Amino acid sequence: MGHARSGTTLAHRLLAADGDNFSYFLYWELFFPSLLQKRVIRWLGKLDRAMGGPCIRRLRAWDDRTFGRFRHIHDMSLWNAEEDQFVMQAAFLSQQWALDVPMMDQVDLFHVDQMPAKKRRRWLHHYRECVKRQLLLNGGDRIHLSKNPLMSGWVEALIETFPDARIAVMVRNPTQCIPSTLKLLELTWKGKGWTPEQYGPSLQAMTEISFDSLLWPRQALAKHKATPQIFVDYRDITRQPRETVHRIYAALGMSVSPSYEQWLVDQEDRERGHATHFEYSIDDYDLAVEDIESRLAPLFEQYQWPRVSEATLEGQQA
Repeated sequence: MGHARSGTTLAHRLLAADGDNFSYFLYWELFFPSLLQKRVIRWLGKLDRAMGGPCIRRLRAWDDRTFGRFRHIHDMSLWNAEEDQFVMQAAFLSQQWALDVPMMDQVDLFHVDQMPAKKRRRWLHHYRECVKRQLLLNGGDRIHLSKNPLMSGWVEALIETFPDARIAVMVRNPTQCIPSTLKLLELTWKGKGWTPEQYGPSLQAMTEISFDSLLWPRQALAKHKATPQIFVDYRDITRQPRETVHRIYAALGMSVSPSYEQWLVDQEDRERGHATHFEYSIDDYDLAVEDIESRLAPLFEQYQWPRVSEATLEGQQA
């Protein structure tokens, strides 16, 4: 977990390559929470391959048309490992609804730890059942690998539901990840025909959620010292992906297999310097750099993020 645009997808897909340890949802599987549905679709896939693959060719062409133009922002495909919280969409408990309709100011899907206990447990029971079915689909002998920025507000509820959970939190300079997230949301809503007047309140709500995304996991995990945990700097996983994965495994009490180690070695040059070609500016939003640096001052100190406000002041004085 971690703030959106903080490297959660990169970390998730690096770990997802360890198929000996992990089970996870592919994007297409999120639309079919039923175990029977997914088994039938997999059987149809085998039948299609036996017939030469006419359906899969059409699906891949559709996949490229639909997601190809956005892959410089977020590498999405029907066959990629993806955020499993989307599996709760049929129960109206997924952030996908907020992406379709700007209602983040009215429907709060983030602050689950603050919900009444009965409601919180009902939500998490549904999530647990979806995860259990996916584990059974993939053999039942692996660890579920979850990647959900939204669940930065679900930490204590997750630990209550999964007492043996192990949690890695991605951390990135908020002057980068906050405007990047706001820009992504704005483009999504504009693409669906919503006007700035309609999605403006949701952007404001997301701005406040951004601060909570950076602070709440740290506060919640401080209460649960026995839960294996690690905070991962975005700069580390982009500059030294193999070494960073080793640190994650060590913190979570896991070991890297020889085959996965070889994959990491082969993949390192490709992932090092990972970046998305996505342009955004904090000046586009009603949010001052000084406000970010003030409200998150302890994190700026801990991670030694450059303070844009200080650089601007020095430039003015010079």
